[in-house]
Amino acid sequence: MTTDAAVDDRMYAENARYQRPWYWYDWANSAFVTTVGTVLFGPYITAVAKQAACPGIDSDATCTTNLHVLGIPIAPGSLAPFTVTFATIVSAVVLVFIGAIADRSPRPAGLLGAFAFAGAVCASLMVFVTGTRWALGSGLMILATVFLGASLVVYDSILCRIAAPDDRDRVSSKGWAFGYLGGGLLLAINLVMLLVHDSLGMTEGQAARVSILSAGLWWGIFTLVPVIGMWRLRGQERLEVARDAGIVTGSIRQLRSTLSDLRYFPETRRFLLAYLFFNDGIQTVITSSSLYGAEQLKFSQTQLFQLILLVQFVAFGGALLFGRLAARFGAWRTILWSLVAWIVIVVLAFFLPERAYVPFVALGILIGIVLGGTQALSRSLYSQLVPRSREAEFFSFYQAMERGTSWFGTFLFGLVYQFTHSYRIAIVALVVFFVLGGAILRRVDVRKGILDAGNQLPTVV
Repeated sequence: MTTDAAVDDRMYAENARYQRPWYWYDWANSAFVTTVGTVLFGPYITAVAKQAACPGIDSDATCTTNLHVLGIPIAPGSLAPFTVTFATIVSAVVLVFIGAIADRSPRPAGLLGAFAFAGAVCASLMVFVTGTRWALGSGLMILATVFLGASLVVYDSILCRIAAPDDRDRVSSKGWAFGYLGGGLLLAINLVMLLVHDSLGMTEGQAARVSILSAGLWWGIFTLVPVIGMWRLRGQERLEVARDAGIVTGSIRQLRSTLSDLRYFPETRRFLLAYLFFNDGIQTVITSSSLYGAEQLKFSQTQLFQLILLVQFVAFGGALLFGRLAARFGAWRTILWSLVAWIVIVVLAFFLPERAYVPFVALGILIGIVLGGTQALSRSLYSQLVPRSREAEFFSFYQAMERGTSWFGTFLFGLVYQFTHSYRIAIVALVVFFVLGGAILRRVDVRKGILDAGNQLPTVV
């Protein structure tokens, strides 16, 4: 009689050929995340919003006139963070339903492509955000963010079908590394274009819009590689819950069942709680680093752009390094070590002197080393803790946890600054997220969680 393990081994052997095209979706979507989400959207939509509220105002001047959204007054300078906050909240709600649909899709590559192409179209349409069209820009950013999250639910869940337990840390790390390399490459091209826009016959605003368009096109074009390369990959068999129902009705019933069944996977729940805290700390360090560098340490925008590029390329090597460490020591231990490194990073940032660029660069290198590795291994470790045939649905919780709570850290950062007027105290306050996340992660019994989920134990746990 053929054992379940033998069946799984045969499936992993057959599906290993899909690993190479799978990597390319990290390459594809990271261009949007880096060029648009990290660098260009905030400054550009703020400039457009200021022109709408205060026509003819200089870009460096302060606009005190509010915009109005559904009758609610919003300062132009607050539009970008409010847009991102709203997008993350919408994503957290929508993605839970996306996971249930994805698990019932017979061709996951097609669903991945549908979400990715929709997001790429929204990103590309931002090229038309000119003059005072701030509402168009915010709406497109919200849609692009939701479609990105939906595509990542499908993408992450595919990892469980194309990589055996012993290979997932390596495969996930390689995917993250590809993402940092692709995102860094396009960002470098776009930053050069922004610096020499005059010689190219463009205004700074036109250069920014062309850069945003390039990110949308990059996302869409390179998504063709995983969609075509994984087209023959089949989805899971129809789930037991509402087996005869359609995709939508059956998905809703399946979602109810999964929410109820979460109580049977205590280690998976505990990991998600740990991830909520330490990932929020990571995201806040990244999103607040440019503000901290500019306002507290007095670095120029050019210096900060250079550091962002450096972090991207260092993270490429860091993700691959952490994949090797996980193969020897296990993902759980390696993530715990990385959280210690994050605590050290935050404490060192507190003591950095003003205008000391070399130490700032050294800290950026350390961030790059642990950044990709922590995220890549979190994805692969979680993949071991989700029950078979329900990967996308459980990864929707993973994405929802990341997006729906990613404002906790920024809220604490802003709140501490509000009361202390010190970015140094605000940055060091983020230690609490890594301490809490690490403390909860230490309590996760990975071996038990993997067995509870019905999965094979990797050689190194």
